Amino acid sequence: QVQLVESGGGLVQAGGSLRLSCAASGRTFSSSLRGWFRQAPGKEREVVASINWSRGTTYYAHSVKGRFTISRDNAKNPVYLQMNSLKHEDTAVYYCAAANGGGSWTDGSWGQGTQVTVAS
Repeated sequence: QVQLVESGGGLVQAGGSLRLSCAASGRTFSSSLRGWFRQAPGKEREVVASINWSRGTTYYAHSVKGRFTISRDNAKNPVYLQMNSLKHEDTAVYYCAAANGGGSWTDGSWGQGTQVTVAS
């Protein structure tokens, strides 16, 4: 089973930056699709960004495009989410996820989450 562990969350002032990391261990991934999701209080979990490193493609939610960057150097390195120009509405628990071989997030692996709080 794959284990994902997020780190890098914390409290930051609006306009500031944070970098989240997602380290993986366990069995080899059958999918190269990895992503970051977030869930704010009272809201549903939403995708923030995803990366398919075998295809070299990325996706960003409209609300974070131009401010957040998802990256990974190679299959052995963590997945990062660089978050710049943070806004109060970015406050949420951020989760790292790995899709399964069929591309399903639901049936993939998830981290335990890391809190990001942006003070306005």
